[in-house]
Amino acid sequence: MDYLPSYLSVADLDMLITRALAEDIGPGDATTQATIPPTTTAEAHFLAKEDGVLAGLYVAEQVMHAVNPKLNVAWTQRDGAAVTNGTVFGTVKGHARSLLMAERLALNLLQRMSGIATATRALVEAAQPHDTRILDTRKTVPGLRLLDKWAVRLGGGHNHRLGLYDQILIKDNHIAAAGGIPQAIQAAQRWCRSHHHDLWIEIEARTLDEVDAIIATGGVDIVLLDNMVVRHDDGIVDTSMLAEAVQRIGTRFQTEASGNVTLETVPAIAATGVDALSSGALTHSVKAMDISLKIQLQ
Repeated sequence: MDYLPSYLSVADLDMLITRALAEDIGPGDATTQATIPPTTTAEAHFLAKEDGVLAGLYVAEQVMHAVNPKLNVAWTQRDGAAVTNGTVFGTVKGHARSLLMAERLALNLLQRMSGIATATRALVEAAQPHDTRILDTRKTVPGLRLLDKWAVRLGGGHNHRLGLYDQILIKDNHIAAAGGIPQAIQAAQRWCRSHHHDLWIEIEARTLDEVDAIIATGGVDIVLLDNMVVRHDDGIVDTSMLAEAVQRIGTRFQTEASGNVTLETVPAIAATGVDALSSGALTHSVKAMDISLKIQLQ
């Protein structure tokens, strides 16, 4: 299916939804079964209760259909669309018991994904007019990583590596355990050659001396410039170290900045010419978008 990102299959999404519904409903929804007659039908409306970027409409629809394929879901907006407070963007009609059993999971996923997309869109806009990419990280909820990363894409951001398997990222602890920057880079290169892998190699630098050591060694694709930005108490954002590192690297490697990446610091960081900014807060500290689903009897 072209609609899903390449790393999320229909089968994987179905499996995620099945596990989540089993966790929530268990042997049955006692409240719904006790209070709603089995023949009752209803209509419910998805309502945005704050401004934001929608993400997870398709996922919410699949949740509804997993509970009851006969539920009729119709959207007036699309994933990635910006909406304002008060916008009704979708309707669900059908069996009331099914609708109520699907409600919480559909909203949980829709609210989380929309919150991630909203935060991502804000960083993307803050990085303009510079051609700086906004990246996510592996700081995601276990089991929800692919949805978290899809939400970043729907917000206009880009995905970093999906896991530990699709890119080499040599961080400070790897460097320490390998015996130094040259040893770590050379070991990564040997491993790629011996295993016939064409993985990109990225390495972290925390100081200008480490940047110089990476330049002298070579053999990497990206340099992760970590915590080279300082935001002072008076609000001034000091990017002088980052700017110097980007200048020294030039066009040898791509550059990525991490640490102290916030909505307030992004404009100054992007102005250094760094190729990308990565933010773990997009997924590990996300504020869910306020969305409700209100039911009416038909």
